[in-house]
Amino acid sequence: MDIIFGIILPVFGTLGLGYAAARAGVFDEAANRGLSLFVFNFALPLMLFRAIAQAELPAAMPWGYLLSYYLGAFAVFALAMLGARGLFARRLDEQAVLGLGGAFSNTGMLGIPLVMTAYGDSAALPLFVMIACHSLLMLPPTTALIEAARGGRESVGAMLAKLARSVLATPIIWGLSCGLLFALAGLQIPGPLDAVAKGLGSAATPCALFALGASLTRYSLGGNLKEPALLVALKTGVHPLLVWLLATQVFDVPPLWVATGVVLAALPAGITPYLFAQRYDVCQATVASAVFLSTVLSVVTLSALLFVLRP
Repeated sequence: MDIIFGIILPVFGTLGLGYAAARAGVFDEAANRGLSLFVFNFALPLMLFRAIAQAELPAAMPWGYLLSYYLGAFAVFALAMLGARGLFARRLDEQAVLGLGGAFSNTGMLGIPLVMTAYGDSAALPLFVMIACHSLLMLPPTTALIEAARGGRESVGAMLAKLARSVLATPIIWGLSCGLLFALAGLQIPGPLDAVAKGLGSAATPCALFALGASLTRYSLGGNLKEPALLVALKTGVHPLLVWLLATQVFDVPPLWVATGVVLAALPAGITPYLFAQRYDVCQATVASAVFLSTVLSVVTLSALLFVLRP
């Protein structure tokens, strides 16, 4: 009951309220864009800056944590590609987009609020490690596969440079990095800055969830649901299972890091795979359905997972 009333209802209740407000037309696209910009440019970076700056850093980086998560993620990526090829006769560029749809978690809009609500500020460091690597590790292989399938001329180096510039321009990365610098140097956040970070950061979780709920009105179920069902099963079922097995049976990962990694792996599909589907004009209906369906089903799957991995 503590899990339900303390985590699930506040998180998904806020998400549902955003969805209902947007569906009713009382919270339009312009309002949602403004709220999303506030969340990503100010509230989330300041919340994470404050949490990381006050965190107790481990003596050594748990590399098993990263290996557990990303070996699981790329295994799911490969399984999604194989399923897309063998079951649905998809081309290589389509397989790459569907692979990303099965492996890329919604860490920003849902992962950060959920993990911070469930595990508190102590989970900020494993969150930082994962967020810092997520796009850098998952997006270049996807882009390379698509470009290779289409005979693209952009070199791998150029793609990596473009992605690095994009990541470095992300306010969340700056917030995390500045917080890490404070923690490494043993600096205290000045009182006025701490007050601002605490005030704006406290708005991050509810605003992010409300904005995510409102954004779900862009997506809907449509077409053949067999492909989206495959992606959802891989994303919310296979991925967290693989991460848990690797983190507990292969690598020696601290319990809090195990819980954080498994919950992040169990998150629904992120918006990024849909953006790739739009950019390359492939599998848009499938990926949109997967984003919507996995987010709705995650109410049940994440509730069960948080009960098993309760702090």
